[in-house]
Amino acid sequence: MSLLSTLTGIFEEAFEEAGFDRDYGIVEISQRPDLSQFQCNGALAAAKPYKKPPRSIAQDVVSLVESRPELDVVTVEGPGFINIVLSDAFLGNHIDRMIADPRLGVPRVSSRKVVVDYGGPNIAKEMHVGHLRPAIIGESVKRLLRFLGHDVIGDVHLGDWGLPMGQLICELEDRMPDLLYFDSASSGPYPAEPPVTVEYLQEIYPVASRRFQEDSRFVDRARCAVVELQEGRPGYRALWQHFHRVSVEAIKEVYNRLDVEFDLWNGESTVNQRLDPMVARLLAGGIAEESDGALIIDVAELDDPKDVPPFLLLKSDGAALYTTSDLATIEDRISRGTEVIIYVVDVRQSLHFEQLFRAARRSGIALEDVGLEHAGNGTVNGPDGKPFKTREGGLLRLRELIDRVEERAEERLQENDLAQNYSDDERAEIRRAVAAASLKFGDLQNHRTSNYVFDIDRFTAFEGKTGPYLLYGGPNYSRDRALLRTVDVDL
Repeated sequence: MSLLSTLTGIFEEAFEEAGFDRDYGIVEISQRPDLSQFQCNGALAAAKPYKKPPRSIAQDVVSLVESRPELDVVTVEGPGFINIVLSDAFLGNHIDRMIADPRLGVPRVSSRKVVVDYGGPNIAKEMHVGHLRPAIIGESVKRLLRFLGHDVIGDVHLGDWGLPMGQLICELEDRMPDLLYFDSASSGPYPAEPPVTVEYLQEIYPVASRRFQEDSRFVDRARCAVVELQEGRPGYRALWQHFHRVSVEAIKEVYNRLDVEFDLWNGESTVNQRLDPMVARLLAGGIAEESDGALIIDVAELDDPKDVPPFLLLKSDGAALYTTSDLATIEDRISRGTEVIIYVVDVRQSLHFEQLFRAARRSGIALEDVGLEHAGNGTVNGPDGKPFKTREGGLLRLRELIDRVEERAEERLQENDLAQNYSDDERAEIRRAVAAASLKFGDLQNHRTSNYVFDIDRFTAFEGKTGPYLLYGGPNYSRDRALLRTVDVDL
């Protein structure tokens, strides 16, 4: 049992014994740690319904608990705050019980089925520094919820569908027109080995994107290719599967370096078959309506402090968007028994998730008993306080950022004369662990929604509030305990 629950139980009984509702006995961590460790503010809330001064109520409660062995000092302060300081003996016994418990005193909760949606990389595109925070925070949320006892699934939710795929198909056809995949009369079989590498896809992706902005004929071709891909043209499907495979292999390699693992590698394509039936049902039920040729869901509410635009379901040309697949993804997850969905995505996407959640509620896809939460994260910034970019102006690649940190970790090992006698493989693993600790602790020590400046020298230091310091402290603690055991000191 936690300290808060133990103390709350004590004060609930005291309030009840003093003639008040036990619900006033909730204990909180003190807002003034210079005065006490914990506090109970229930006397202030009880004053009006019981028509009694709050200090008088607080004093009645304190008189019932001040002699308890768990408490060292209990005082009434101000208008009726109860300040609480624990006895050393009780605190010591509590810590001993925590150490003896494999779960460190953390109780299991009533399990719910939870999906944590984090990561969100795109097929054929290099992951950049913007993917760092969702990966680290999302992995932490997933692990914490599992430790509490929930049934948790981590889903990377790839961007693997839509116009970018059509652009890639057309760009590749212009470069390699003789590939069997582009023969409209062919139904396979197709080569098992991909005709492209992920590096090649990353090279042609921006070229195809620029052409889409500048060439109207290319736009028409790309849109047609997307339609044919979604309708199941064999050659395009086989080619898309190659794009998917080489991209996922590269993405996994980067995530592995951060010790980030996913249970599902689903993406927008996973729910493709749900889109048409879902849209038809929403249209027939009057949830979706036409607006300037497009299909929308009105998600505005009367008490909105500012305008919330409609949720765009289909474009005026009938094309689905990522908004469409996001709504279908919620439907798919709920159909599989999911009770809570948590999205760890950039806080700048807050409006999208507000629209998405409202659309899911209004459509009946997600009833009120299904939890929908956007756990937004801030950005990783450069020394100028703006999102980290390269000298050329593009977002820094995540792989490059990890490389830099690993190089600095190696320098730190040399500076501190550490791991000098290990094999090359062992030293490489130590360097990787130090780099991962630097990145994770450097990120997680900041508030989730805050932006922070990436400081490679501070994050990789072996002293101060850093990940490497924590790694370094662990072996030192183990060594000190071993020394004490050799001289027969009671631990």
